[in-house]
Amino acid sequence: GSYIAQNMTYAHMHVNARVRCEDGDVVPLYKSYFAFNAEDLPSDSELSKDIKLMMSQLVELKSAPLAEPYTGPALLHARVAGVFFHEIFGHRIEGHRLKSETDGQTFKEKIDKKILPNAINIFSDPSMTKYGSQDLIGYYKFDDEGVKAQKVNVVENGVLKSFLMSRSPLENFSSSNGHGRSQAGLNPVARQSNLIIESSEPFNEKKLRKMLIEECIEQGKEFGYYFVDVTGGFTRTDRYNTNSFNIMPTMVYKIYVDKRPDELVRGVDLIGTPLTMFAEIYATGSKKSTFTGICGAESGGVPVSATAPALFVKR
Repeated sequence: GSYIAQNMTYAHMHVNARVRCEDGDVVPLYKSYFAFNAEDLPSDSELSKDIKLMMSQLVELKSAPLAEPYTGPALLHARVAGVFFHEIFGHRIEGHRLKSETDGQTFKEKIDKKILPNAINIFSDPSMTKYGSQDLIGYYKFDDEGVKAQKVNVVENGVLKSFLMSRSPLENFSSSNGHGRSQAGLNPVARQSNLIIESSEPFNEKKLRKMLIEECIEQGKEFGYYFVDVTGGFTRTDRYNTNSFNIMPTMVYKIYVDKRPDELVRGVDLIGTPLTMFAEIYATGSKKSTFTGICGAESGGVPVSATAPALFVKR
């Protein structure tokens, strides 16, 4: 018979732009800003600077060549890595999926097993309002089933330890950990909140770039890809389709091993399967970035964030 009322005000601002390329292809760019208080959004001068950068990038994209199919080493900027982990990992640790016979259940048998490099730790914490100076949109005090928000240590030193749980139990996970969420009017299920990826062995950007070039040489590749920005992504978790993900980058550069200038290309999708991609993560960056958005799934759209460092993957 108890009721919980939660009120939260916030400001979420979006800037969208697109350009029609010389071959008729339309390329979008997107940037968003989030803060609990409107006065913490970027100043007019900062916003103007970001928009001018976006305009110059659109001019570059207009004449950028289409990328050819590629399998090989790549760098994922922290902004891209946040979306990457949200799609490739976050949806697959939502507990309700592991009860469905139609779901691929990627990680169901992986508890207490190594799935990532030893240096990586992942937790989900809806009680966090900030990571560094960035406000986190996935914050709440109680979930939509009335359970207090809790920090869940999902991966410890590369080993999977837990799932995100609603009140619907799972074998060996009998109670909620405060992640039952839904859009108004829909039934709550286990959903993401604030997903945080941390590394105990970070490398600076210069070192990651050197690793990329060295690995390209080792594999006989002329270049590697550097994924700098992204519009979003989607994933399939059911067992009747390829258990895959698709990240949609907007700014992608070829980094040549012979020291030619980096080349902007377009028409690239980052596609793969979770366990294969996880096995190829070799190093992480020292700087982190936060992806903020509204995630749509079975229980509707819920606000989420994902904070991650840059990633170097071998292929």
